[in-house]
Amino acid sequence: MNSARFFNKPAETMSRKDIEENRDKMLRWTVRHAYRNNPFYRRKLDEAKVSPDDVKSVDDLVKLPFTTKDELRSLYPYGTLAVPRSEVLEVHATSGTTGVPTLGFYTKNDIEVWAEVSARSLAMSGLTKEDVFQITPSFGMFTGGFGFYYGARRIGAMIVPTGAGFSRRQIQYMLDFGTTMVCAVVSYILRLTETALEMGVDPARDTLVRKGVFGSEMWTSEMKKWVAEKWNMDVYDIYGFTELCGPGVANDCFLHDGLHLWEDHFLVEVIDPKTGEPVGPEEKGELVFTTLTKEAAPLLRYRCRDISYIYDARSCDCGRTHLRLGYIRGRVDDMIKVSGVAVWPSAVEAVLLRHRELGPEYQIIIWREKGLDKMKVVAELAHELKGDEAEALRNKLESELHETLLTSVQVELAEPLSLPRQEVGKAKRVIDKRAE
Repeated sequence: MNSARFFNKPAETMSRKDIEENRDKMLRWTVRHAYRNNPFYRRKLDEAKVSPDDVKSVDDLVKLPFTTKDELRSLYPYGTLAVPRSEVLEVHATSGTTGVPTLGFYTKNDIEVWAEVSARSLAMSGLTKEDVFQITPSFGMFTGGFGFYYGARRIGAMIVPTGAGFSRRQIQYMLDFGTTMVCAVVSYILRLTETALEMGVDPARDTLVRKGVFGSEMWTSEMKKWVAEKWNMDVYDIYGFTELCGPGVANDCFLHDGLHLWEDHFLVEVIDPKTGEPVGPEEKGELVFTTLTKEAAPLLRYRCRDISYIYDARSCDCGRTHLRLGYIRGRVDDMIKVSGVAVWPSAVEAVLLRHRELGPEYQIIIWREKGLDKMKVVAELAHELKGDEAEALRNKLESELHETLLTSVQVELAEPLSLPRQEVGKAKRVIDKRAE
């Protein structure tokens, strides 16, 4: 059964010796390519007094300066290119909600690599040519729809390319076409679940969807369990972002114990986000990526802001030999300081989803009152509660959140289905009014 979950078994199970030799060879190529063909990296390495000849293996990575998101934004639109524009077949972009978007450019070979890693990841999630695969992320500048499409085409599954939004139609297509596997932005599978129930459709009983692969947003194990139970679905986590290629950089296997990173295409480090120094094995920190095969816009030591760690063990019972990342638990810029205390939205979500009385939607609202920070969590009820029951739940939540976050939290219980929903794009969980 496990062998059926491989797309390219020789590549996915190559020896560690081969992985590391290939990694060092491609690292040398990438540094030379970036230096020779991109003025930004030539200037950056010259300023750091580093020559491509100084980088012979992964041990020399620390000689290279970091690349930041702000630097990529400053190069908009074509400053990241290391090939002539005529060699670029496709461009994608981040949402740009916090400023100028960062871009992903692709040569023909870059598209082939993206299709390859996406196919490996989808096969690891259980996709086969016998499946009917519904792709709900958008087919626009966002990489989601295209990334899943390229991988599913390689596998040969029947694709239902619905794109984003139109949730009732999404559910109807699942019923009409017999969809067996779905992919989505994390918050959108929550919306699809609610929509199905509003239509009188029980996802676990009335649809054939038993496999799902989700990404683009951080989510907790509690949220995964909630989705899995509602759909009777095996839930997989896919990782990637525009600057690398899009979805398909890493994925969990059927053991659901970390995300296998495709080391023949991506090199990862973990650093202390404050000092920039490497951290030890299995210590959490900020992920830093270097592309190994990217032609159009190579990246050297890109600080992606995601927080995770690298498993010390390289072997996995699924048979794959590529290293594993811990599940993404947040971003450096997700952390909120409230009265001097670090608050992670993922910690709030984990507390809320322990309670069956609550649905998966919530908001964290922060404001300042008489010079002091205040925080409120608005948690949406799954069903109506009587007055005494609601008050008891609210008190319990305030106590648990205070114990977990080490700061005072007000809790407001919202009526079922009363919080804003996202038909397209990522959910906005945190509303910080202190700058208003």
